[in-house]
Amino acid sequence: MLKNLPAVLFTCFLVVTTVYGADNGLKKGTPDLQQAGALAFGPEGVLFVGDARSAAIFAIDTGDSSGDPSKVSISLENVDSQIAGLLGTTAREVQINDAIVNPVSGNVYLSVSRGRGPDAQPALFRVDGAGKISEVALKDVPFGKAALPNAPSPGGEGRNDKRSQSITDIEYSDGQVFVAGLSNEEFESTLRSIPFPFSDADRGTGVKIYHGAHGRFETQSPVRTFTIYDIGGDAHVLAGYQCTPLVKFPVSALKPGAKIDATTIAELGNRNRPLDMFVYEKNGKDYILMANNARGVMKITTDDIGEVKAITDPVPGGGKAGLTYETIEELKGVEQLDRLNEKTAIVLVRNEANGEGSLKTITLP
Repeated sequence: MLKNLPAVLFTCFLVVTTVYGADNGLKKGTPDLQQAGALAFGPEGVLFVGDARSAAIFAIDTGDSSGDPSKVSISLENVDSQIAGLLGTTAREVQINDAIVNPVSGNVYLSVSRGRGPDAQPALFRVDGAGKISEVALKDVPFGKAALPNAPSPGGEGRNDKRSQSITDIEYSDGQVFVAGLSNEEFESTLRSIPFPFSDADRGTGVKIYHGAHGRFETQSPVRTFTIYDIGGDAHVLAGYQCTPLVKFPVSALKPGAKIDATTIAELGNRNRPLDMFVYEKNGKDYILMANNARGVMKITTDDIGEVKAITDPVPGGGKAGLTYETIEELKGVEQLDRLNEKTAIVLVRNEANGEGSLKTITLP
């Protein structure tokens, strides 16, 4: 998702420097995807797909390189059932892992698991401006692959399944792909760097944060969602962690093998998991829009984001501190969101009554 500027995250990040033109390093073939998770778009219709199961990043040329996002308005009900019909299964066997907008065309891309558990199969789908769903071809397409070094070993369940968290989010900005996740290093929260066209990745950068709700420093929790944002002329990573510290650090601090301390700039209330976020402008001011699984959609101010005092003391009782936010009451059940154009965004909303997802265009709040 092209959010704001060069971005980065703590956990297991992957910086992919891209060289585009006549030869972008992609070769025709069939990507051996084991899982389709976090997504990000690069230029010229290249889609980056995170495969946490195999601890690899795939770059796939979708051929989707033209359009007019300003004319796109989607209202699509029962997305799970429609995808299930195309896959020959039931809606209960469909899991939507990520939803992003191609900033060039305005088409929405969904990463999907067909089935549950270790036998689930990956698939990618495209939703065009008219709301038509089609499967993205994964056979005989130009693609590239980069394996992540020192990823966690497979095994475990729930939070102990660290391999499944080797890639938690991806961002493309200014010729780089940033990938967040876990490594098997002492600082499990790591940022990796891989040139694109792909070559070997280095050990990455370990990141430490202060978690006010827990009252301690942490290096093992992965970034759940992040974006890139310019602060004082320098590109920064803004990242959200479980339950829910929001942190920042400059992209320039990311150096292979280094360990850095991020600055905690907000505690947004505990007992929730951030799901997705991006930065947008409204009435001459910038805001962070963040979805989470328990507190609705948050509209977070960026006022004084460069000077806000770092949180270094406990924030007890599920309290809040640092940057402030308002809850957008009309946006309930949002699992994924991404900016569509200067005035609108797309959201994937889960209906509590029937469990179905709906894809909708909303006006930026």
